Amino acid sequence: MVSGKTAVATGSNSGIGLGIAEEFAKAGMNVVINSFSDREEDHAIAKKVSDETGAKVIYIKADMSKGDECAALIEKTKEVFGSVDILVNNAGIQYVGPVEEFPEEKWDAIIAINLSSAFHTIKAALPIMREKGWGRIINIASAHGLTASPYKSAYVAAKHGVVGLTKTIALETAEVDITCNAICPGYVMTPLVESQIPEQMKAHNMNREDVLRNVMLTRQPSREMATTEQLGGTALFLATDHAKQITGTTISVDGGWTAL
Repeated sequence: MVSGKTAVATGSNSGIGLGIAEEFAKAGMNVVINSFSDREEDHAIAKKVSDETGAKVIYIKADMSKGDECAALIEKTKEVFGSVDILVNNAGIQYVGPVEEFPEEKWDAIIAINLSSAFHTIKAALPIMREKGWGRIINIASAHGLTASPYKSAYVAAKHGVVGLTKTIALETAEVDITCNAICPGYVMTPLVESQIPEQMKAHNMNREDVLRNVMLTRQPSREMATTEQLGGTALFLATDHAKQITGTTISVDGGWTAL
């Protein structure tokens, strides 16, 4: 159903993005992994996924804070594979602080990478999808695209913006076989989150399980983090024709966070 199609996932050399890339490769897609660096280990990640799945997987450097590089990522993908069928906008950064102390450069960077990059990649990819008469756009928003937390003004604003952009693109493509949806994860067990656990254990004098349940997951009723494989599976479903009539909506993978 999706085997042979070409997918681009931004910010995908680790964490959620890599989990999605891996699930797509397992399904037989051509996959472009992306980040802002251009290290040997970045290309090694793509080769590893390719070797493990037998899919064609490459790495393309592009800085998602720059509109021209966002567009170039799409163009390079088309040059290599001849198409861009599925676009996953996953790239994101975070900064925490009260509004009156929030550095303006951090605000600008978060809006650029978490929100504006999605606009730039979608703008570049849509003509390719329209020409083929088929496409899937999957934006990785957040539980913070549907609710808010203090000290995360830029992140919350950007993720709310991603949800709004998702709805607009869905309406603009509703009469063709192109869908646009947003996945809204809560806490997900990524290498970045994993690295924070020992510090939290020390700070609260708790064991790992208690830190997860009573500190990090206080807003996630399931008291369990989602996995990158679960996020990848959700994205894969949205890429298939089973989800053809799902467009302009959000799918929460948050252990009940937004049900509160």
